This record gives sequence, structure tokens and C-alpha cells, in this order.
Amino acid sequence: MELVTNTTPAQDQFRLPAEFEPHQSGYLIWPQRPDNWRNGGKPVQKQLVQLAQILDRYQTTTVLVNESQYRNARAMLPNNIRVMEMSSDDAFIKDTGPFYVVNADSEVRCVDFQFNAWGGLTDGLYFPWDKDNQISVKLADIDNLAVYQNSMILEGCSVIVDGQGTLITTEEVVLSEGRNKNMTKEQAEKIFADYFGAQKVIWLEEGFYLDEAGGDIDNLVNFVRPGELVLSWTDDSNDPQAAISQAAYEQLQQVTDAAGRKFKIHKMKLPAPQVLSAEEEQGVESINGMLPRNMGQRLTATYVNYITVDKAIIFPEFDDPNDELARQQLMNLYPEREVVGIKAREFLTGGGGIHTLVTSVPGNLKES
Repeated sequence: MELVTNTTPAQDQFRLPAEFEPHQSGYLIWPQRPDNWRNGGKPVQKQLVQLAQILDRYQTTTVLVNESQYRNARAMLPNNIRVMEMSSDDAFIKDTGPFYVVNADSEVRCVDFQFNAWGGLTDGLYFPWDKDNQISVKLADIDNLAVYQNSMILEGCSVIVDGQGTLITTEEVVLSEGRNKNMTKEQAEKIFADYFGAQKVIWLEEGFYLDEAGGDIDNLVNFVRPGELVLSWTDDSNDPQAAISQAAYEQLQQVTDAAGRKFKIHKMKLPAPQVLSAEEEQGVESINGMLPRNMGQRLTATYVNYITVDKAIIFPEFDDPNDELARQQLMNLYPEREVVGIKAREFLTGGGGIHTLVTSVPGNLKES
């Protein structure tokens, strides 16, 4: 692993690719902490096995696991999925892992930002988080990739890009007091330009309603392709999410992307609001250092939080009538990809959507 210290990715002609660009492999982390996942993580582990099996149809998949759970994970996962021991504090690798940047020759490098459990001691979700904060460098080392480092606190789910210079994010995450106190938009945009190649940054004020991570963009908006977006949507004016989605829609209608295009916006209707049940609450152990889970708290259920791989879209299902509506909409938006659903309830009870659980390494961009 080479630590690049004298230049930035943009100076070296690297950029952050869009998720719809080619991938070569992906990583997940085995969920286990009993103060976040109910019943010692057993129900969500079964779901993660299903997710890993789906992903492995389309890209080489590795599951990272703490030492104490290695034998269990290896026994539960099929032999074609690699299981690798690596320390972590929780399972949300899209937020704790590296940003992968690429150049025109499809060379891949990593960017290591800082992670503090979505807000540190101010409003973070657990303490400590030191193992999670080491994952980016460890993966760069394992894959022998050069790595850039920056002191900004930034998670993978807090930004989305179109691969052509446009980046969308939310103020309430990137500029939050617990992450980057006193950072200005201009300072953040300079980092986005230097490390991702962003030419235009679009700031939405808020993310999804009551998102535990503080309002990450990946629960609200996603890029289908350059100039085209999906947006979480509800017509229920009594749902607080309605005003947030309406404000985002109006703003995105009024702006252009880095290439000067107006956005084509597809509204994705939400499932009915989902809340934590008494049984789910009682299955979570109460341990100092972790934000408690309470019966009735709203879960971040949205179809926009899907996973894009080379030949498929993996979308969350909620046992809701709108599951089929979302499937049909995604089939229309991605006619070249298979659309595969996976039950997402267990993942939601731990505070994250399926998109947060996977990070993918870019592939050969010349084949796209």
C-alpha cells in the first residue's frame, strides 16, 4: 500500500465514479453487536447471507468478520463467498470503508476520510468507533491500492455522484456539529473537488425524516444515470417526509448538473411508515455506548436505498403493496439490469438500509 501525501486525486486525474459504472468486487461486514441487532444478530445474519448470495451472482463478494464470529460466518456462508477476519465496530461498510476513485486507465485508488459513528460524542450512535475508522486503510492494504487521506469526517452514504462532475449531498450531515463543526460549504466543496473531481455540488437542506445517521442523501435521492434521478416520495401530507421530499423536488427542478442538464426526476413512492415493534425492541440488549432502540421509533424505509451492481439492481422489500410498484419502476428505469428484491426489515431494525451494507470496488471503465 502506498500512502499518497503530496497530491490529491484530482491532481492525479482520479475521480469518484458513479455507482452505475462497472464494478469488479464488493465487501460486506458480518453484523453481530447485540446492542444494535436483535437476538444477538442471529436474524440479521441470516438476511446478510441472502444478500451476499445475491451479490455474488454479479461480482466477487467478500464478507469481513470479527474474530469472535469467524467460525459462525464461515459456516453460514457458502464456500464461493470469501470470508476474511477484520475488526469492526458494526456492519455499515459503505459508511466506514474507503471511497474508491479511478482514472481513465481504470486504475483504482482509495480515499480515507474519518469516521466517528455519524456524529461523535455530540450525536453519534455508538462509542468507541476506532475499529471502523481503520477499515479504509486496511482494505487499501489488503488490495494493494494507493490511498489518500483527509481529516474531514465523511461517510460513503452522505454523497452521491453522476461520474461526470455532479455531486449531491445534504447540509444536515456534512456540516453537522458532530461531524465537521465550523466547516463552510465552500471548504467542503473544495475537498469534494480535490478528492472526487466534483465540478458542481448541489446541497439539499435535509435528508430522510428521522434517519439515524442524521439525513444521508442515499435514503432520499439516487442517480439512475447522468441527468436522471429517483426521489423518495409520499403523497401523505400528514407524513413529515412529504415536506422534505417536496422541498428536494422543487430545488432539484430548479438546478442543473455539472454539464448544464436539467434533471429528470422519478418519484418513488414510499412504503407505509414502518416502526420498531415491541418484540424487536426487547431483542436488543441495552449496553452503555450505544443509542437505545425504542418501540414505535420510525424506521428508514425507502426504495431509493437500493444497490446498483453491473447487471442488477437489488432493492429492499417491506411486505408492502408498493414493493411491486417499486419493482416495476426499477425495471423500467434499468431495462439492461435484472431487478432483484430482498426482505429489508431486519436491516432496518439496526438503523440502516441495504445500500449502507455494501461497498463495491470499481471495475474496467473502458468496458462500460
